[in-house]
Amino acid sequence: MSVRDTQRSRVYDAEGLVRRMFEVADASGVRTVEVLGSQLTLPVERRFGSVESVQSYVDRVLALNWVRAQWDQAATPIRVRARAGTSAAHYETGRAVLAVPVHGSGPGWALRELVVLHEIAHHLQPAGSDVAPHGPEFCERYVELVDGVVGPEAALVLRSGFLGCGVRVG
Repeated sequence: MSVRDTQRSRVYDAEGLVRRMFEVADASGVRTVEVLGSQLTLPVERRFGSVESVQSYVDRVLALNWVRAQWDQAATPIRVRARAGTSAAHYETGRAVLAVPVHGSGPGWALRELVVLHEIAHHLQPAGSDVAPHGPEFCERYVELVDGVVGPEAALVLRSGFLGCGVRVG
């Protein structure tokens, strides 16, 4: 029996807030924001121009020593493919495939680092574990990836977004 994914919409709501913060920072050039009473500078979020560049990025993240040491699933490669739909990226668990839409709500909206790290966090779920796809364990993996790859400022923004939307982490 699979576990019910009760946090899914709250996780997506929090991610939407975080992505908008990065988009505003990119558009305005003002990268300093206040989060939970702290002033911080948002790092630049990587954007990708093709499925091939996403594949290269995924391969590099999974090859990081600290990622391999922390999650056994990092040894299993992910294949990145274009997705026919335009509404969302997704991870196909049984096949280790990350599908990204290359057309849709703005050019390459899913071809961005935070979206790709979200899908990698799904991939890193321990084999045989029976937990909700967007449960606290997933959220902790996602925050840890963002912290180690994008930076601690981005992780704080994501964690605060989760907190504000009522998402359990850990």
